[in-house]
Amino acid sequence: MTTHNASIMPISAVVRYSGAVVIVTGGSKGIGRGIAEAFIECGAEVVVCGRRPPATLPTVGGRSARFVACDVRDPESVSALFAQVAADQGRLDVLVNNAGGGPPMEAATASAVQQEKVVKLNLLGPLYCAQAAYRIMAGQDTGGSIINIASVAGARPSPGSAIYGASKAALLSLTESLAMEWGPKVRVNAIIVGLVATEAADAHYGGAAGVARIDAMLPLKRMGRPRDVADACLYLGSPLAAYVSGAQLAVHGGGERPVFLYLAEPSKKEGG
Repeated sequence: MTTHNASIMPISAVVRYSGAVVIVTGGSKGIGRGIAEAFIECGAEVVVCGRRPPATLPTVGGRSARFVACDVRDPESVSALFAQVAADQGRLDVLVNNAGGGPPMEAATASAVQQEKVVKLNLLGPLYCAQAAYRIMAGQDTGGSIINIASVAGARPSPGSAIYGASKAALLSLTESLAMEWGPKVRVNAIIVGLVATEAADAHYGGAAGVARIDAMLPLKRMGRPRDVADACLYLGSPLAAYVSGAQLAVHGGGERPVFLYLAEPSKKEGG
């Protein structure tokens, strides 16, 4: 039995976003860039934001995203971004809260300033953007869709990045609460993203050999690609997901194997 059918069309060939307006925060690189390019491919008008203009914009088939400078941690900057999009485009159909991250830091020694920055970026920033998006979407006959990019770090222990993991766990809780408060006009969902091979993967995971070891560990035998996350966004933002709200969609290739399985392997060989 095969799990792949080559005759099935990719979601981008089925779902169209012609005339739709989409904002992707942090959409100029990594996962966010892949998300932006997927929506452009499907016909959407895409706005990406970040603190600084990128060297190049997400572009597909001669159509490019538009960049607006915004620090999602600053409520006034967020309000200005959404006011500009509403004025220029007249609507907003999908918000993808992708901007996030945080440097490794030990919980015992992380400074208050460091911790505050991580929480602002991964929890308060998405909240500010969601609030601004809701004010636009709630007034539209078609409503809208908000997609929060969460992480496996928020669904399992995250040693060495405890504050980041806690902020992503809070984002999952926020997603469910907003879905209940803002229905039926606005659907709110989260994607729990696993390990993804972006342009920085080799440097982050110790080169090609490190990437290969991680690939072998995962049930689907490869790390995710930005397009894997993008396709999940295309689904959640579309009418195909019209009855999906408050959901946590795991895009992690089956998940990470528990460490005890690796630790037990030598003893299994000895016993055999």
